[in-house]
Amino acid sequence: MHPSSCDTFVALPPSTEGQRIIFGKNSDRPCDEVQEVVYFPARDYSEGEKVECTYIEIEQVAHTYAVVLSRPAWLWGAEMGANEHQVCIGNEAVWGRESADDEEALLGMDLVRLGLERADTAEKAVDVIAELLQKYGQGGSCMEDECGFTYHNSFLISDRKEAWVLETSAKHWAAERVEGGYRNISNQYSITTKIDKEHPGMREYARSKGWWNGKSQFNFTTVYSHMTTARIEASGSRFCEGKMLLEKSNGRITAETMMDILRDKDSGINMEGMFMTTGSMVSVIPVDAALPAVHYFTATPDPERSVFKPFIFVANIGQLKETSSPNYGADDPVKKKPRFQSKPDRKHNLFVKHEVVSAVIETHKERGKKITQSMRQVEKEKMTQMEMVLSEGVEDPDLWVDLFPKSVQEEMDTYSKN
Repeated sequence: MHPSSCDTFVALPPSTEGQRIIFGKNSDRPCDEVQEVVYFPARDYSEGEKVECTYIEIEQVAHTYAVVLSRPAWLWGAEMGANEHQVCIGNEAVWGRESADDEEALLGMDLVRLGLERADTAEKAVDVIAELLQKYGQGGSCMEDECGFTYHNSFLISDRKEAWVLETSAKHWAAERVEGGYRNISNQYSITTKIDKEHPGMREYARSKGWWNGKSQFNFTTVYSHMTTARIEASGSRFCEGKMLLEKSNGRITAETMMDILRDKDSGINMEGMFMTTGSMVSVIPVDAALPAVHYFTATPDPERSVFKPFIFVANIGQLKETSSPNYGADDPVKKKPRFQSKPDRKHNLFVKHEVVSAVIETHKERGKKITQSMRQVEKEKMTQMEMVLSEGVEDPDLWVDLFPKSVQEEMDTYSKN
């Protein structure tokens, strides 16, 4: 298996319809990995408290925001998610001149969750992640395996008014502000000469390494990335395809547009094989702060055979049980050293049922077509319902507390009927 992963997209006015920001990501991971969708409410903490991330413990902050996350079930962080202030973050693996074979530190996925828990704007999330990188670094295996699959990270971060691309190389980084139009990232550096924030020592470090002469215009991608590897070539193709798919709908990009892009197999964005799309997310964030945002998650592999189910931040949301994997606590093989000596069953209820349905779709053409049509109908009905919420707002928050669990149940009912 030659690992590669992920594509993340954002579209802002004037490229979208209806004064909305549309965020989307496919999480491409090992095909046997379970991705869960989980919710954590806002919390206050006492001074001196710590938080245990995937591999290391760090200082906790006084307050964390409510978050909804799509994450590989074995780790603490997340591939993608959103918070109550409608900040969305997705990360990508990137490889460059700096070795990524670092000691265990914060995973890029830990940084996604920490950014969402601690920042109420996209720009603040950039600052949070940059500060954590400086203090704790990034490193450790990014797969539930002893293979030592490691990488550095890039991030696409959005809120109600703008987006930021943040790209890292060890502790060095550059960030680009996106105030309109569309932007996508894949498994390659993409920030060139438009750098709106940066690590204060980034340029001098590159000069000391002989990567930059200190005189020519500084281009982050040229200076920090490897230009000739199989991984760069594969991601470059998906990056260009994704950009073209966004361009095709420029000016009228909607949630449906983004879902179609994430489902696109010809481009390689919807990945198949040993490394495949194991979870997908699309968020619709109105520019108007008086209106709620809607965040759609699959919690299952292959968006073409999955239902995007809506989630809205309201008070009193409980655990998302049907998409939460078993918790093994201190007995989890990830927590014990040496790590990854065994793999427990991490399948959540929806995953188990979806696995059966996927096999039927694969092996019984006509029956599979009928099931897929039923799944799309559930999705369409939910999206129609969400259009009213996105346009008119939420009058009674209690009506939406169980929106995601009920949508999951409707999906599973569809499986049973077919």
